[in-house]
Amino acid sequence: MTRPLEGITVVSLEHAIAAPFCTRQLADLGARIIKVERPETGDFAREYDQRVRGMSSHFVWTNRSKKSLTLDLKQPRALDVLRRLIEKADVFVQNLAPSATARMGLDYASLSHTNPRLVVCDISGYGDDGPYRDKKAYDLLIQSEAGLLSITGTEESPCKTGNSIADIAAGMYAYTNILAALLRREKTGEGAHIDVSMLESLVEWMGFPMYYAFEGAPPPERSAASHATIYPYGPFAAGDGGKVMLGVQNEREWESFCTVVLREPALAQAPRFANSTQRNAHRDELRQLILNVFEKLTTDEVVARLEKAQIANACMNDMAQLWAHPQLKARERWRKVDSPVGPLPALLPPGRSNRWQASMEPIPAVGQHTDALLREVGLSDQSIKDLRAHGAI
Repeated sequence: MTRPLEGITVVSLEHAIAAPFCTRQLADLGARIIKVERPETGDFAREYDQRVRGMSSHFVWTNRSKKSLTLDLKQPRALDVLRRLIEKADVFVQNLAPSATARMGLDYASLSHTNPRLVVCDISGYGDDGPYRDKKAYDLLIQSEAGLLSITGTEESPCKTGNSIADIAAGMYAYTNILAALLRREKTGEGAHIDVSMLESLVEWMGFPMYYAFEGAPPPERSAASHATIYPYGPFAAGDGGKVMLGVQNEREWESFCTVVLREPALAQAPRFANSTQRNAHRDELRQLILNVFEKLTTDEVVARLEKAQIANACMNDMAQLWAHPQLKARERWRKVDSPVGPLPALLPPGRSNRWQASMEPIPAVGQHTDALLREVGLSDQSIKDLRAHGAI
């Protein structure tokens, strides 16, 4: 089985989440990823926590199937090594501080002279121009700037998402733009420059609340785990203390919910619940009606009624339950990848193909592949020894 990106080499000057998440997707499809890190300490995300047998949960998640090369880019000889690698690469990805790569002569304008087929992808908080260009950008700050916090949480308190959604969004748009650039290169022979901002990536995901608040209309209210505009849609407690997530999205489902789940068919015709807008306007009353029924039932009994009525529902799993999710097990989505601390479980990337299997190679130690990669660009063992003696690698 030939993976789609076999033969593609990506050099990545990456740290944290956005760029590493992007390049891991490319690695999953067979690309060779050369991850450039600081000597000794490496990507600072390696030290975010120690929850995976001493390794960082963030790093384990985003860095399998990569080659680690350490270079101190403040030293000219190390910078020369990086340039030589990029000259032979297909893609160069970076998410350093704004203008940092330009100061090193690693911007697209400079690199494309020696490698016109090169795809360069710059990932930043706000993009490479505009008044916010030089602002520091972390995931929480972008969630705030993009308006996500204004619609997420409870009426009393805004909340960030529990994962790095702005980084993930930017990483995914970098990934898809790189794929598009490689497809275009097959037709034209030309490389490309891609400028991905975390802000623009997350704002794209804010399309519904933005249009809901079109031309000054009131925005969606913060409604915790419930839907801001559709009701009933969210968590409801059963009599045994369990919680069931459910969603009613159309009139057919509403009638079935009243008849089969609540066993009050007349409720479906009540004017105050006649459509989605009315149900949302009277959600407090409707919520109490639902809870009055559910409090007499166990969680399993509630789910059984929902299934019979063909109403969408789900369990509110915690992380332990997610690790043991029966659907992931049944579809054989788990694999083992090697790492500096031994084999670790890893989830196959979304998308199952009959033509290839995802690459699930080891998570690298800091600088694990430095000597081998330096030999590839023509350095002798003595030159490598000298670089190491001067702290350049």
